[in-house]
Amino acid sequence: MKDIERLKEEISKLKEQRNAIILAHNYQRDEVQEIADFTGDSLELSRTASTIDCDVIVFCGVNFMAESASILSPEKTVLLPESGACCPMADMITVSGARNIQTHFPGYKFTDGYTYPANFTLRDIKEKHPGIPVVTYVNTTADVKAESDICCTSANGVKVVESLDSDKVICVPDRNLAMWIARNTKKKIISWDGFCHVHDRVRRDDVLKAKEEHPEALVIAHPECRIEVLEIADHVTSTSGMLRFARASDAKEFIIGTEIGLLYRLRKENPDKVFHPLRRDMVCPNMKRTTLKSVLRSLETMTNVIKVPEEIRIPAKKALDRMLEIR
Repeated sequence: MKDIERLKEEISKLKEQRNAIILAHNYQRDEVQEIADFTGDSLELSRTASTIDCDVIVFCGVNFMAESASILSPEKTVLLPESGACCPMADMITVSGARNIQTHFPGYKFTDGYTYPANFTLRDIKEKHPGIPVVTYVNTTADVKAESDICCTSANGVKVVESLDSDKVICVPDRNLAMWIARNTKKKIISWDGFCHVHDRVRRDDVLKAKEEHPEALVIAHPECRIEVLEIADHVTSTSGMLRFARASDAKEFIIGTEIGLLYRLRKENPDKVFHPLRRDMVCPNMKRTTLKSVLRSLETMTNVIKVPEEIRIPAKKALDRMLEIR
């Protein structure tokens, strides 16, 4: 306990010296969320950071999140405390060249309607479907965003797709989010075969088992879950949506279908309510890489700087701005 308090004190001192702010994604370790100036989902945090008068942004999350902060705040130094903290789903798609998916899932084979060769890329799918707009989930690398027409979040995917003047839309990289969008629009969705391994592992039987164990609880599921899970959930929404729903609901008990890191904030903000994980193994190892020690080290050494080159940043920002213009 003394070591933890010492780390917190040292981080606080260095944060002031560096004129820094600390952002923590909702899936981070409890103790990392405790020291953060702001917690939330990835884009929400990056947008908040862009409005704050600071010199340094310490982003406790994964690589693409720090890239988003760099895209929106190019004049600030963005630090990623753990250089190895990546998103396997984001790595499932590249603009050109071979994907990095085998690094995370050796032997993985794609299973959707297309037979993708090992080096199939976003440019390949655009060539296969010329003229079809590309909607890219914010959970992607900056260069993929830059190659896209518009971005979306897990909360506004349907609205973004509906805003486009096209009967067909390419959605990348999450097949589950794409399927959820397809269920809520009349447009034809051409999806990539990517997935979040934390959400994709949940099955219908897991939901039924959780409901049997907690019959009074409402099931809230993230749209990165399989459609068989979303179909029997009581509410489907993003992490920020889960926080809002839990606060507003008259229910006193909830089953949470997303990474277990969100339970910390749910319980903190709703001390009179009970929250259960849909599955106890809904843990993202990359999100849990960041520790208080790595936050302190990043502030001490000012290393692991994430800087998106202008030739990528500008078109990536356009894709984000187009999304933000939608009301």
